[in-house]
Amino acid sequence: MSTLGLIFSNIHDNNVPELTAKRTVASIPFCGRYRLVDFALSNMVNSDITKVGIITKSNFQSLMDHIGSGKDWDLARHVGGLYILPPFGVTESSMLYSTRLEALKSVTGFLAKSHEEYVVMSDSDMVCAVDFKPIIAEHIAKGSDMTLVYVKKNRNEVGGRENVFLELDDDKNVKEIVFDSQNEEVNVFTNMIVVSRTLLTSLLADALSHGATSFVKDVIASQLPYGRIRAYEHKGYYEEITSLQKYYDENLKFLEKSKREEVFRKANVYTKVKDSTPTRYGENAVVNNSLVADGCKIEGEVYNSVIFRGVTVGRGAVVKNCILMQNTTVGEQVSMNCLITDKNVYIKDRRTLSGSENHPFYISKGTVI
Repeated sequence: MSTLGLIFSNIHDNNVPELTAKRTVASIPFCGRYRLVDFALSNMVNSDITKVGIITKSNFQSLMDHIGSGKDWDLARHVGGLYILPPFGVTESSMLYSTRLEALKSVTGFLAKSHEEYVVMSDSDMVCAVDFKPIIAEHIAKGSDMTLVYVKKNRNEVGGRENVFLELDDDKNVKEIVFDSQNEEVNVFTNMIVVSRTLLTSLLADALSHGATSFVKDVIASQLPYGRIRAYEHKGYYEEITSLQKYYDENLKFLEKSKREEVFRKANVYTKVKDSTPTRYGENAVVNNSLVADGCKIEGEVYNSVIFRGVTVGRGAVVKNCILMQNTTVGEQVSMNCLITDKNVYIKDRRTLSGSENHPFYISKGTVI
């Protein structure tokens, strides 16, 4: 069964505006050495999907720098491989897309020129390890028109905006799509979809001709009375980065070994490989319950923190409950608690900075304090 992958890189940029001012949500750094797109890309590669298109819109330079030719995901191929799909509409006068449906309309040419039988679509704002092989197999076996992947959650655990919930019958056919639910337990649609390429192309053409604006409301929901729309439950780890607070919480959550094993040991998560030097620890350095990437220089103390590549922590500095992105420099005798520093931040000597666990303080890229 030949399958094409489509990844949306910009759809959820507005959820984390602090981190997406100069990058896509797909290229947000995560967990010391990864980007969020790594999870979606790795899920597809691990599911034997060897042709993947990434739909871009704006601020995608860092995304292109990260994924390059796709060789780190074994997608640098003569047949198939990785495609960056530019942010242009279906006509020369089209503006940049603002919805998922418009994003799909902009790649109808790519879909038409492809020959794969099925399409797997995925967002890039989530942390998870999903095997699409059994999902595609069930999609075929059940004769489904679409298969929507969902996760079960308690309603009070669902954050973010524009959530979609699925009402199912006993055979996991989708009976109704709702946008607000008061049920204690809900089926949260993950925006991962399996559909035949020809059906998707046909649905997009019909939606385009009728001026539709929403893929979920105008395409998926409109097919419920006529098509066979089924759901597949993902039972493994799944979390979406829906806010800066959620980003902070999810990074620190992976300080727990059990959480790391739940995602990184379940399947390979690939990322761009950099040949950095090992991290150097000074004589008085103390590091406790932290993730420290390579290429760092730690002279001070680090507790319960995620430290990206190339970070420097000066003598006498104390870093607690922080996320320090690439090439952050922390001066001597600095005290930091509950901070997120973007790339290339410089904290001068003897500064004291603190947020809180429920309101981490964010320092934007290139800032000097």
